[in-house]
Order: sequence, then structure tokens, then C-alpha cells
Amino acid sequence: MPVRNAWIRVSSKIRLGSECEKGLDRESGPMYLTYRLNTMSALLSTPDRLSSTFAALADPTRRAILARLASGEVSVTEIAAPFEMSLPAVSKHLKVLERAGLVARGRDAQWRPCRLSAGPLRDVADWVERYRRFWTESFDRLDEYLGEVQKKEKKDGRKRRKNG
Repeated sequence: MPVRNAWIRVSSKIRLGSECEKGLDRESGPMYLTYRLNTMSALLSTPDRLSSTFAALADPTRRAILARLASGEVSVTEIAAPFEMSLPAVSKHLKVLERAGLVARGRDAQWRPCRLSAGPLRDVADWVERYRRFWTESFDRLDEYLGEVQKKEKKDGRKRRKNG
């Protein structure tokens, strides 16, 4: 897709769908739209799986729900019991978790059990693991450097005492 100028001038006449046949054209001042705004809605509506997972994990209530689901399948009512919120509010949290792929809902007659789907958590763990290795290696290098500095200071300290 070619890169367009950031600002695009739109005609000052805006037609109102099928009403334009009735002569209901409306005159307005110049309207400016940006290419970025036009494309951002598409990007925001389909975030990558990792972003959805982090967004779902950002709320402490949803993390507590996942901790509860780690012990096995439970109903929405059982999930809602320890929280001081309405059942619809808990259902909204479950929908966020479900959209992120962290929760799967089943159906068994009137009972709708929820269970943990750990696949997205594996993706998060893999992503974090790369950074954990980076920090471990960085701390190991820092430890080696500090060891060298301390050895050098010991040698310099002994020489100064002999001269002093």
C-alpha cells in the first residue's frame, strides 16, 4: 500500500446516504481526515494474541479468576462468589478472558462450566523467557566485571599500604 500524505482534504459537501436523493445535502466546512486514523481502527480491532493476553491479564480481578480456574472447571456463579460484584460484571470479565483465549466455556444442560485454556499463557511465558535470558546474561556479565574491579582494588590497596 503506497504511503499517502498524512492529511487528505475531503469534499465540503457530505451526502447523507439515501437521503441525498431527497435533496438533503448538507453544506459543511472542510473536513480533514488522516490516513492514520483511517487505518488505526482496523489495527485496534485485531490485536495480536500476545497483546490480547497481556490486556486480559492487566486486571487483578481477571488474574484472580484465572487462579480460581487453575483448580478445575467451575460455573460462573462459583467464580463470582468471592468477588463483591454482580454476576453480569463477572461475565464481562470472563468475556475478555475468553476473547484472549484464556478461558473456554462449555455447556452441559443448564450448567455452563468455565475452564482455563493455558495456550496463551505459554506464549507469554515464551516471550518473557527471552527477556529473562537477556537479564540473566547481563547480570552474569556485571558480576564478572565487579569481580575484576574488586580484584584490581585489592591489588592496588596492598601496593598503597606498602608504599605508605
